[in-house]
Formats: sequence, C-alpha cells, structure tokens
Amino acid sequence: MRLHVPFLQLPLLFDAAQLRDEMTALGEAAWRDHPSKYPGNYSLPLVAVDGDPENDEVAGVMLPTPHLERCPYLMRVLEHIGAVWGRTRLMKLAPGAEVSAHVDINYYWREHIRVHVPIQTSPSVRFLCGDAEVNMQAGECWIFDTWRPHRVINEGKRERVHLVADTVGGDEFWKIADRARVPGSAMASGWSPHEFRNDESTADPPQLLLERFNVPLVMTPWELREHLQFLFAHVVRDPHVPMVQQAASRFAASWHALWARFGAMPEGWPLFASLRDGFDAWLGQNAEPVRLANGMPFLATVRSMILKAAMTAETDGRSSAIVAAAAPRAKPPVPSREGDPAEIARPVFIVSPPRSGSTLLFETLATSPDLCSLGDESHRMLEAETARGLLSAMARGYESNRLEAADATPAIIEELRTRYHARAFDRDGRHHPGAIRLLEKTPKNALRIPFLSAVFPDASFVYLYRDPRAVMASMLAAWESGRFRTYPDLPGWPGPPWSMVLVPGWRELAGKPLPEIVAAQWSTTTRILLDDLEALPSGRVHALRYESFVADPDAQIRRLCEALGLRWDRTLGRNLPTARYTVTPPRAEKWRDRVQEISPLLPRIAAEQEHAERQLQEWMHRKTPAGVT
Repeated sequence: MRLHVPFLQLPLLFDAAQLRDEMTALGEAAWRDHPSKYPGNYSLPLVAVDGDPENDEVAGVMLPTPHLERCPYLMRVLEHIGAVWGRTRLMKLAPGAEVSAHVDINYYWREHIRVHVPIQTSPSVRFLCGDAEVNMQAGECWIFDTWRPHRVINEGKRERVHLVADTVGGDEFWKIADRARVPGSAMASGWSPHEFRNDESTADPPQLLLERFNVPLVMTPWELREHLQFLFAHVVRDPHVPMVQQAASRFAASWHALWARFGAMPEGWPLFASLRDGFDAWLGQNAEPVRLANGMPFLATVRSMILKAAMTAETDGRSSAIVAAAAPRAKPPVPSREGDPAEIARPVFIVSPPRSGSTLLFETLATSPDLCSLGDESHRMLEAETARGLLSAMARGYESNRLEAADATPAIIEELRTRYHARAFDRDGRHHPGAIRLLEKTPKNALRIPFLSAVFPDASFVYLYRDPRAVMASMLAAWESGRFRTYPDLPGWPGPPWSMVLVPGWRELAGKPLPEIVAAQWSTTTRILLDDLEALPSGRVHALRYESFVADPDAQIRRLCEALGLRWDRTLGRNLPTARYTVTPPRAEKWRDRVQEISPLLPRIAAEQEHAERQLQEWMHRKTPAGVT
C-alpha cells in the first residue's frame, strides 16, 4: 500500500522475549526456504491459504497453520492489532544476508499493508524505504510504504527475525494507525507506545479476523477504473502516455459493457478473458516506454496489479476462497467437452516467419462466418497458463520456442483444447458452446507444428510466404522499435533485447550485427517450418503468397476459403486496412530503404529461400485451386 511517508511506528509495544520463546519452541524444522529462494532468507508460515504451511499463495481462505496454534501469545498480538489478516509469517534473515531492493507492484499489494514486529534483531539491521532508513527495535510495531523501493540488510552477527503480517486493515487497526508517529519527526507531547503485557490476556481464546475473499472472479468495472486511475496518477510524463491512457479508458469502458451483460457469471468469462488478453497484447506493443515515478515500468505494473487479477475465473487449481463466491470449496466451471475431442474441429493455423503479414491474413480470414478465434495471438495462454507455464521458453532453459509432438501429453492436449474453446468467439463476438472451427495465428507457432498437429490431428496449416527481403526489413524495424521484445532479459544474451521468435541456436548469434541476427531468425524459422509442413499428410497444408494477397485480396481470400472448406460472404476492396502490428505505413518496395543492410545477407538465406519458393509452388498447385499465386 502507498503511504504518504516511508515509515510509520504504531503506538504498540509487545513482549519480544515471549515471542522469541514461542518461536524457539517451534523448532528449526518448521522453517523453510523463502519461496523466492533468496539467499539467507527463510520463512515460517503462521496464516496461510486453508491453513496449509506449504501454501505460500496470497489468494484464498486464510486460516491459522498448526505452527500458529502453538503460539498463544503471538495470536494475542495479532488479535490486539485489530486487523483482518492475510498471509502471515515469521521471516528470518541470516547474518550478512539481505532482502534486495524491490517495489511491490502486484494486485495483492495495492491495498495490503505489511506489519512488522521485530522479535530478534540488532542495531546493525538496516531497513531502507525510499530515501529513509530505520532500525526497528524488538517488540515495536511498524508499517511502511511498499510502493517505494525498499530493502533490508542484516549487517549484524545474529539472525534477524520479524513477525511479518499482511492486512487490508480494519476499524480498530486504523484507530491505532491514527496515533502512529513518523520516525525523525517531533513527537506529539506524551506519545509513547502502549505496552501489551501478558497479564492483559484473558482465558477466552483469541479471536483472529481472517481473510476469506481477496481476489475477484471477475473484477468489477469500478475497481478496474480505480486501479487504472491510480497508475496514471503516478506515470512519468512521456509522449506515449496519452495514447496508452486513451486505450486504457476504452478497455475499461468495454469491460463495463461486459459486466453490464454478465456480471461475474460464467457465460461472460471467455469474453472477459479475450478482452483482457487483447488489451495486454496491445500494451505489449505500445506501452513499454512508459515508466512510473517509483522507477517501475508501467507495462509490468499494469499486468501484475490489474490484468493478472482482473479475470481469475478460468485459472486452474485455484484455492477455495477464489471460487467461494460462485461455488464454495469447488473449482470453477469450465466449458464441458460434450463427449468428443471434435469440439474443436478442423482448426486452421496460419504459420510463417514473423513479419510476413500473418496478422493481416488472420484479421481478414477471421471474418469468415465459419471461424472462431481468440481475436489475437495466444502467447500468454500457451506459455504462461497451459501446464502451469511448462511450455514456456523460461521453463525449458531458454533453448527456443520449439515444441515437439512429444510435448503434447494427454493432460496438455485436454487443457489446451479446453482453453482455446473457452476463449474463442466468432466474428460477432459470440461464444459457441458446441463444436467450432478455430483460427489461430501466433508467429512462434512456426516452430511448433509437430506439437500443434498432435494437439489437433485434423488441423490445416496455411503457409504464408512473403519476399524475404521485405520480411527482413520489417524484422529490423521491429527490433529497433522496441515494441516486439519477447525476452528483454534473456540469460546470456548481450543485447539488443531479444525480439520476436526465439530460434534454436540463438546463442551462436551473440555479438553479431542486428541484420545477421534477423537473417538467422528468418532462415532458421523457414527451414524448420518447411520441414515440419512437408512431414504432414498432403491435404493438410495450403499456401498463399503475401504479395498476391495484397494485390487482389478478394480473389485470394475466396480461393483460400474454398480450399479450406470455409464460407466467405463479404467483398473486400482493393486496399486492405493496416494490420494492428504494423510498425510503419505500408509502401511498395519499402525494403529498398534498407537495401545496403539486406543485400549482403541474401546469399546466406539463398538455400532456404529456394526451398520456400519450390514448396510454395508445389503446395499451391497440389492443394489450392488454380489461380492462387
């Protein structure tokens, strides 16, 4: 929570010796490594989701762990502070260890306060927040501004242990906080902490106020707007801000419209998720330069604080608290698979190297009355959500974005098909509970054809070929724009920040000029893509040349739809609208602006280009109607 000052000392003083005795009685076996594995940092859970000391999540029904139930005085301390408690732990910092500088930007910390009661400490422990520093004495009670950069350093020779309790407050708590003091300021006359002694305890068991509802199934539009207003009040002035603010306002208005139709009902979940994911993708392309006054990136913060929590209803494995509002102690409903994996029948995947024009083809083809789509690329769903992120490049050691057929386990197949179906909608924005034909376009899928074919055995693949000179010119512009950074902190990569698809062998490109990196991205992607398509049964591959498509879009899209068995009921003009991810306005022969960078690279990609031209002609003549060029 943001405070107006870095630190506040509450007017409370507890018996540190008794707290230390209860802590010691728990034994060393109760301690566990810090969930983030920070060196020298350890935790002992006291209040956790469902009372499970192994659960370090912040969302769910909070209950005392068996450890807390063995600490009657500690429970009295929490009761006396008068707050509604969320996750609560003892936190240990070894001699010489530190909690590195960070800012708490996620949804949980937007309204939660962190209460510290030192149990074992020394004068050499430094707690820094913003430009302020304090040494918290044993038994005191403190809160601080988690919105500012903060860190803790244990320069002493003994372990530092604090009771660290998270709360959204409470009526009694705020009365106490009203009498807090700012360290270093002139104290009000007679200010002194109230000493909470043992004899103040009663025979009645302590009554702790604990969280049960802390993350929304679907965030209300009023809460969504309040969070957005908070962030925009803290942005640093930048030319990108007005555009981002306008997009956020439109997003909030669209969210409100969905809320008016569905509230938090399951029928609306796919539409909420699609709207969120579309806004997230737009931000990823446009909001990266925006910063907050506390030094944090706006993009990372809005994702962590708002988008991740705005729509949690479809999350698997959620704790009982999150679903309690809809069905206590049960998982949220997901669209039923009515008897047959053909719920998604004959999906269509557009595959090509990045910057080949696949977005333009996708946005056009998505207006067929027979197709449903997510409305945008599915990076986040496939990499961050499916199988709890096990398909992401990070989880796979950053080898590449390549996925093989063996990666499609039965559980992943079921989960991915369910996720696609739950979020797909037709051209009119409607979700269909029965069988659908899915249209999907994500550039990384060029390296995932065996995987996608295993998940969708009846899928068709549309290979979109574009003059590699134009593609490489567009890829250079994309890298330089900073709008397509997929792995900005890629381990072992010296820079520039990695953009677009992560190809096998990327480490060998370290230190190379950007044009050589781009040429390797194109050639590697093309080689793998073509080999994988050639391995498929003959009727499942279709091809289209980008230049022919933009020259005569209506004829080309009609012939492609005929080849795919799709209806087409619209007439396209001679000029297609600009696709959403365009970096600079389209122009014929635009690649010639960079001919000096591109021409030396053409011999390096000649083999892959010849292979692509040969296969393009074969697939067009074998699998598409005459006239598609």
